[in-house]
Amino acid sequence: MKALIQRVRRASVEVEGREVGAIGQGLLALVGVERGDDEAAADRLLHKLLHYRVFGDDEGRMNLNLQQVEGGLLLVSQFTLAADTRKGLRPGFSSAAPPTEGDRLFHYLLDRAREAWPKVESGEFAANMQVALVNDGPVTFLLES
Repeated sequence: MKALIQRVRRASVEVEGREVGAIGQGLLALVGVERGDDEAAADRLLHKLLHYRVFGDDEGRMNLNLQQVEGGLLLVSQFTLAADTRKGLRPGFSSAAPPTEGDRLFHYLLDRAREAWPKVESGEFAANMQVALVNDGPVTFLLES
């Protein structure tokens, strides 16, 4: 499982013109599910999302995590993160989980996140989404579990 995380001042996601999720300060996580991923991979990724130290402390050093700054977490399914881009000029998607498995694991991650943290929002799996954000820093990391 992969998540491209961005520290944001604010972020939102729309589907068909309606806002389905929004946060203020926090993390936007674009989540890709790959073949072979399971609940343990989702649990490891969630631990990283909640505890990865990307927020500045009083000295401006990245020593604080999402929970310490009481930030929001916006989870957005991102099928294209599982693409193989090593060869050629067109991405291959053979390493991506099948849609039903991707949906199941993304919702498992979402449910677990909501159990662990009160400030969790999400997009809609397999929808055409428009994601807006103000990247803070910019700070962007690729997390893998």
